[in-house]
Amino acid sequence: MKIAIGCDHAGFALKNTILQVLQKQQHTVIDCGTGSCERVDYPDFALKAAQQVADKTADRAILICGSGIGMCIAANKVKGVRASVCHDTYSARQAVEHDNLNVLCLGARIIGPALAEELVKQFVEASFKTGTRHEERLQKITAFENAHLK
Repeated sequence: MKIAIGCDHAGFALKNTILQVLQKQQHTVIDCGTGSCERVDYPDFALKAAQQVADKTADRAILICGSGIGMCIAANKVKGVRASVCHDTYSARQAVEHDNLNVLCLGARIIGPALAEELVKQFVEASFKTGTRHEERLQKITAFENAHLK
């Protein structure tokens, strides 16, 4: 799987941990930055990684900031992106299975590396359940997005 990853300064250390996990699992990783702990603006990196998903250059993306919330808000501005903050394993898997989540957002100031590794595992191993009521709901969201977003 091709996975884009991006973070701001608050998520930099956790991004490096997740990079190692993804590479160990033999995923292709597109590192969208940042490259240090120096202060940066999270939208720059959230939008860059989310666009990789929208363009189908990446299958999914993982974004990390202090809370995960800023990255999530920014990523959801990109048409075709379905981003969510997940800080428990059930949500990380269920959001893919039911809502076709394609961008996982994490808060580095909220979770530690061990939990992050489990969340990433659930996110990348899960797949959307086609042919279910969840697909019909997602189609409604996509229709609205296509009609109202450019």
